[in-house]
This record gives sequence, structure tokens and C-alpha cells, in this order.
Amino acid sequence: MRFDLTIDRAVGGGLPVLTKGNTMRTRFRSLRCLSACLLAGALVAAGSMGGAGVARASGGDDVAESSASSAPAAKGNVLRIATSGFVDSFNPFTSIYLLPTNSIRYMYESLVANDQKDGSPTKGLADSWKATEGGRTWTYTMQDGLTWSDGKPITSADVKYTFDQMLKNPDLGEANGNLVTNFASVDAPDDKTLVIHLKTPQAPNPGTEIPIVPKHIWEKVKDPAKFANDTNTVVSGPLQLTGYKANQRITFRTNPKYWRGAPKYDGVQYIYYTNSDAQVQALRSGDVDFVTGLSSTQFNALKGAKGITTHSGVGRRYTALSINVGMQTRDGKAFGTGAAALKDVKVRQALRQAIDNKTLVAKVLSGQGTAATSFIPSSFPKWSLPASDPAIVKYDPAAAKKTLEADGWKAGPDGIRVKNGQKLSLRLMADSGEPDEQNASEYLKPWLKAVGVDLKVESTDADTVSAKSIKGDYDLYFSGWSVNPDPDYQLGINTCSNRAQRTDGSGGTSQDGYCSAAYDKLYAQQRSEQDEAGRRAVVKKMLELNYTDTAQIAMWYKNSLEAYRSDRFTGFQLQPASNGIIANQAGYWGFLSIAPVSGSDNDSESHTGLIVGGIVAAVIVIAGVVYLVVRRRRADETE
Repeated sequence: MRFDLTIDRAVGGGLPVLTKGNTMRTRFRSLRCLSACLLAGALVAAGSMGGAGVARASGGDDVAESSASSAPAAKGNVLRIATSGFVDSFNPFTSIYLLPTNSIRYMYESLVANDQKDGSPTKGLADSWKATEGGRTWTYTMQDGLTWSDGKPITSADVKYTFDQMLKNPDLGEANGNLVTNFASVDAPDDKTLVIHLKTPQAPNPGTEIPIVPKHIWEKVKDPAKFANDTNTVVSGPLQLTGYKANQRITFRTNPKYWRGAPKYDGVQYIYYTNSDAQVQALRSGDVDFVTGLSSTQFNALKGAKGITTHSGVGRRYTALSINVGMQTRDGKAFGTGAAALKDVKVRQALRQAIDNKTLVAKVLSGQGTAATSFIPSSFPKWSLPASDPAIVKYDPAAAKKTLEADGWKAGPDGIRVKNGQKLSLRLMADSGEPDEQNASEYLKPWLKAVGVDLKVESTDADTVSAKSIKGDYDLYFSGWSVNPDPDYQLGINTCSNRAQRTDGSGGTSQDGYCSAAYDKLYAQQRSEQDEAGRRAVVKKMLELNYTDTAQIAMWYKNSLEAYRSDRFTGFQLQPASNGIIANQAGYWGFLSIAPVSGSDNDSESHTGLIVGGIVAAVIVIAGVVYLVVRRRRADETE
């Protein structure tokens, strides 16, 4: 609720107070004071009711904004999830951001899914598959009786249509195009059979990770690359997107035609909050049912809270300092505003030597994570670069100084290094709504200054971070990706051919704008290597090369810190099954099997809101009565 015109929000105290500078005429002062006192009293009462739920998890003095969204309350057994996630679109061909891509996993089945237990390939739209010609040809048999949410049958023609669009139109390969670069052609000889012919033998199953769209819907879209796909969706997964309003809400209903069986609840609603403390507050007060991406402080503050269960799982996400190495399109046209100094690999390597990942994990994450080595998290031990790898360098500020000194960067009068008249001053873009990024910045700035690098931290909102990073308008920024059980996709978005097609940064998906001919050669080699041990050896070389080239500095693999209203919903599933995560899985298992708790009131309308609304309504009625009494008295006096 906002009271911009009549009430200021008290800093620190959490209760609204009357504004100063009342300009009402004296003859109405007594009435106004009475009404205001009643209103203030009502708000105090409301605050006392909701006060137990007010989170102070951040330890800050500011009161969290608790009602950033004006989303109407969803009805029925709807799981309400707090979010501040960025949405580019719900187009499975082009969307790359975490919130929409995870939503898309719930909307569209792939030909082959990632198993809940361990992420291995399992039944999706395809019932079975086989690889022949040493992995050059893959033949899939579709399941019987599958239908889209509108009742139309799902056939191999839908799969062929999806793959063909990505092969024919580069703009439709923006999200997952690197997964079809080895495709020679796709055949659908009958409704149940799909054949993928590859250019070279391939080890990773080519049927994974690509959402299959309904041909009968998408072939009627004039420009599929610009299709937002945020209303009247037709889906094959457990959830159907029914409404989206930017920065307010995303609404899904369950799909009764889903092949694994309709979920046991009515839908999901994402509700936007201005910051993570507000999300915590909303969970405590019962305004939402699920929160993820908690800071360790917030997580610890929620432990033991009545009706709330907390969960810390080993995540599949890394966080890195992405470095602008000099952004270029795939045909070599430069774009962006990256500092020239960062094109120098010695400068980038010195930055790595000056950053202490272990301290960041201990201080920023309170130990809820692991120091990172590369962009493949340690939760995938088969593929991740071990900390003992000879390519890994230790935190060593003295070595960082020597690296810069040898590279010609000399300390100036203020301690900041200079080379050819250029000061070593860099910009770090940080999301103002992410406590981890803000806290990490407080460590990075003095660490880099100690070796002669001036770091200017520029805090801004998530939307701006997204827009500027795509355009290459940064020197450094906090980046991160959720990695799939098979690393092929993540490895692929570091190849030269996956960079942007245009100088506005569009038309491609590149992790850091990295490009290396040697890396690209290894990428092709690992993709074709049929022996897993041999493939792992090649992947290790790729990670070592990327590490040494230092297009990014991977800092940590944070545990996924989540909390939910266990007094309202039960049955959340982890992926992997052992110590895995609920949200942001490489699949749709987390919310698939949830069910309302027996006897709970799961009507999604906020109880706190009802209480506050009732009190305010009562105050208005009382104030109106008082006003009429006073008015009547004045009328009696003048008549």
C-alpha cells in the first residue's frame, strides 16, 4: 500500500506517520485530526498484526517494500512464487533468461527430458530412441496418444517443424541454436517416427533441451522471432501460461491433458517484489508460498519460522565476473564500450590473481557454497574443473602486481596504474537488488585497488544490467548461468559462431563474447567423442583454455537457498534427488507433484491484505460518520 500524499513512511520504525505541512483550513482541523488519528491507529493495529512477519533479514535499517506488485489475487489452490526475475519473452526460440526459460520448461516438453534422479536422458515426447552409424543418425519413436493442451495430437511433424525453423532462420536459433549446428537434416517419415541426421557423430543426445512447439499454432505466426508468446498459449507441459504483465505478475494454470497426469493444484502465479527482503516478508506473512535465491542471512532468518520449511541444495548455477574482452559480432564487427585494457589477457589474469574466491564464499555466502573454478559447477563432478587442476591459480596480490608491472602498467602517484597515458580504471556493473553482488563489490573494490586497479561500482536495476550486458556496454558485471547435466550447451555458447549477429548484441547467445579457434576445435572434438572418458578429457582441456584466457572469473557455486510455506503445500521434488534443488531445475520436477496441505486455506488472497483492508474500510466508515455528525452540528449552528 502507498500513502504518498498524506503519510510518510517512517525510516527504521516501520510504521507510517502523519505528514507535516498540513494545509487544510483551520475549521476542518479537528475533523482531519480525528480521522487521521483513527487511520493512524488502524495502521498501527494492522502493523502489529503483520509485524511478526516483518523480515529484518538483511540487517539493514530500511523497511522492505512489501507490496511492489499490484497483481490481483489468484483464486484456488495456486502456488504463489515471489520473484524479481527479468523476462525477455516466453518465446522458446529466443528467450535466454532464467525466469522465462524455467517457465518454458514447464510449458513445453522436449523430445527427451532430464531425469529427476540424476539428470540423465529420460522419456519426453519420445518413448524411446536409438543411435546408429556410430552416433551420426538418431531415430526416435514418439509416445502414443499425446495431445497439446487444445486437444490436437502431438506428432513427429511438430518436432520436425521446431528443428527446421531453427535450422532455416538464424533468429530462431538465438536461445538454442548451438544445439542444432551439427544437424544435417530432420525427417518425419510417419507420425510416430523422427529421424535426426547429423553432420558428424555426436555423443550428447540431440533430442534434449530444445522445447518442441505446436506446428499448427506457430506456422500461423507472421514473425516467430518477435512472437512474445505470453497469452493464449498451447502447451504440452504441466503448466499453461495464461497471463503476463511486466514487473507485476505471471500466471499459469495446470494442463489437464499433460501426459504424466494433471497436477494436483490449480496453477502457479509469480508475483513481483522490488527486492529480496520484500520477498522474505511476503513469505512470512503468507502473501506468497515459495521464495528462492535467498541470501544466507535471509535463509538463516527464516529457519524455524512457523509454517515455513527451508532448504539448501547443491545448485547447478555459477556466479562469475564477466569481462568485456572486446565484444565482436560473429563476422568480426566491434561493438560495445568495454575498456581497451581488458583486451590485454595479462590484465585479465592479474584481476584473477587479485580476487580471493574462498573469502567471497565465506563472507558473502556465509559458507553456503563452493569456490568456483570454471563455468561448469562442481555439482557435475564428471565435467567440472577440479580445484587441483594445474591451470588454477591461487589468490596472490603480490603476483598480480608483478603481472601488471611486467605488462607495463606502472603505479601512478595515487597508486592506480597507468600505461601509455591510460589509467587502469574499470567499471563494475552490479544489480542493486542482489545482496550478494552488493556485498561482493565491497570486497572487490579494495582488493583491486591494492594491486593498482581503480574499480568504480555502478549499481543499477536488473533490467538495465540485462540491456547493457547484451549491448556490451560494460567493463565487468556479475554474470551467471544455470548449467545442464550435459555440458554441451554451456560449452557451445563459448564458441565464436555463437556470438551476436548484429552490433546491438542481438542474434546470438554468447556467455562472455569469448572467441578462440583452439577452443572451437576442441568443442567439435568433444561433441563427437563417443567414449565418455575421452570426452571428459577434451572438456577438461576446454575449461583450462577458457580459464587461462580469462574471459570471465568464476567466483562461486552458491547453494540454492529456498523456503516455502509447508503449511500450505507439500510434495516438492528435488533434482537431483540427493541434495538437489526445487526451483530452477533442468526439468519440471520441482513443482510437478506438489499438493495442497489437507485442511489448509490455500485461497491465494493475502490474509494480511484482508485484515488491513477490513480495518481501513472500518476507519473510512467511522470517519464518515464523524464527518456527518460534525457537519450536521455546523449546519445547526449556521441555520
